[in-house]
Amino acid sequence: MAEQGSAGNVIAAICNVFFPGLGQLVQGRIGAALIFAIVVFGGYALWFFVVPAIIGGIFHLWAIIDAAKFRKVEIYR
Repeated sequence: MAEQGSAGNVIAAICNVFFPGLGQLVQGRIGAALIFAIVVFGGYALWFFVVPAIIGGIFHLWAIIDAAKFRKVEIYR
């Protein structure tokens, strides 16, 4: 999953469609996965307040795009 648009990133983006944060977890980014999952599910749980649901929807879309555009940074020493 080193290159943007690679098969691994496409799989991660598809995972995010069904479960927000799962794509980041597949890529090994646990912190990002937890943040996306908590914000999206929290926003969807408070759907009756409308604004949190909109924020949850925006973060859900952001999680999908983030997984699709992820590029692993190599640090050479």
